[in-house]
Amino acid sequence: MGAAPSGEQFEISFARQRATVVEVGGGVRTYTAEGRDVLEPYGVDEICDGAHGAVLIPWPNRLDGGSYEFDGSTQQLPLTEPATRTAIHGLLRWQPWRALEHDAERVVMGARLHPQPGYPFDLDVSVEYSLGEDGLIVVTSARNVGDRPCPYGAGQHPYLSPGQARLDDCTLQLPAETVILTDPERKLPTGSEPVGGGRMDFREPRRIEATAIDSAFTDLRRGADHLATVRLTAPAGDCVELWVDERYQVLELFTGETLAPRRRRRGLAVEPMTCPPNAFRSGERLIRLDPGESVRSTWGARLLG
Repeated sequence: MGAAPSGEQFEISFARQRATVVEVGGGVRTYTAEGRDVLEPYGVDEICDGAHGAVLIPWPNRLDGGSYEFDGSTQQLPLTEPATRTAIHGLLRWQPWRALEHDAERVVMGARLHPQPGYPFDLDVSVEYSLGEDGLIVVTSARNVGDRPCPYGAGQHPYLSPGQARLDDCTLQLPAETVILTDPERKLPTGSEPVGGGRMDFREPRRIEATAIDSAFTDLRRGADHLATVRLTAPAGDCVELWVDERYQVLELFTGETLAPRRRRRGLAVEPMTCPPNAFRSGERLIRLDPGESVRSTWGARLLG
């Protein structure tokens, strides 16, 4: 076999946990605990599909027309999702990252986003993956190394695994009060509404059944630790969870209806995002990084029980 499509593979482990982080896009390809997938993987011989585990910087989700205005200048990015006439998931998904540090339980991946058409800013990015008693912890850091302010948003695209089950038979708990409404064709925000007893209300655990989800959620309920936690429980009772810190204000969930047939409803994308879709245009929760300023955000995943 030749080189893996996702490039060099960086493996880390702790007790009965294993994870694989990849060179292409700096994302996480596999994460298992006690022999069970916590995050739905893709094969070492496969191109990353459905953005599995990908890092989404400097914006997550879709940007209408790929154009935006920042500090009085209009910018135009390539339309990376032509069907919806949008630019999607940032600029680093297919770029080679490098391992800045790597030991048995931890790897830090780094990438430099140099000025380019549509994003003429200079950004230094790192993502730290570590395994320990609390599972997988992922810390994303970005620093403006240019000479002018830049717009910034961050996200990642892991899929929680239902194990041997299908999503239809699993129970979901999602601590979100509000769902962001979107245009069904272009998947761009059109407003928001309380989940309040509707089909997107998973504040209390309930079966997903045939519900198709491809929506962003906000107004997240948080515990005393200031974390918001999503739980996916299989029929046998095994449960995987994903939590986000306060920097992540939005969670996008996706049940995978548009993926290849073997992938559909086989994993639940739970995407931490610092801002909602189209934030470069709307400015909603968009982070402004001044020269020399940095920002970090943290999420984690683990197997319960």
